[in-house]
Amino acid sequence: MSHERDDVYEYSLDTHHDEATGKEVRKKIYVVLILLSIVTAVEVGLGFKFSRVESLKETLKWLFIALTLVKAGGIVYYFMHLGDERKNFRYIILSSYFVLIGYLIWICLTEATYNSENKAGIEISYKELNASTPAPVASEGHGDTHSSESHGAEEHH
Repeated sequence: MSHERDDVYEYSLDTHHDEATGKEVRKKIYVVLILLSIVTAVEVGLGFKFSRVESLKETLKWLFIALTLVKAGGIVYYFMHLGDERKNFRYIILSSYFVLIGYLIWICLTEATYNSENKAGIEISYKELNASTPAPVASEGHGDTHSSESHGAEEHH
C-alpha cells in the first residue's frame, strides 16, 4: 500500500530550467546580496566615523532611515519577486510602502522628540497644578457616620 498522494501537484517539476538559467538566478542573488552588504557596510562605517559629531547627528539619522528604506525596498523587489510583476503594480506597491513607512517613522521621531524635550515641562506643570489645588479639609465628624471618631462621640452622649 502506497502512502503517496495523487492530489498534490508538484510545481517544481514543471520548471524546465537549464543550467544557464540557474546560473543567472544565482548571479542575480549574489549581486543583490553584495549590494545590500555594501549599503550596510556604508551605514556602519558612517555610524562609526560620524556618530559622535553633534552637528551631523540629525543628518545621519535621516540618512540611515533613507538607506534602510532603500534596502527594504530592494529586498521586497528582488527576494519577494516584486521585480517580476508589471511596472504599474510595482510602482503602486513601492510608493505606498515608502509613503506609509516614511509616515510611521516620522510619527515615531516626532513623538520621541516631544517626549524628551517637554518631559521636564510636563512634570513642572503637574507639580504646579497639584500645588494650586487646595487640599481637602478633614471633617470633624459632621455627617461622617463611618469614622471611628463619630461613633465614639455618639455612644458617650
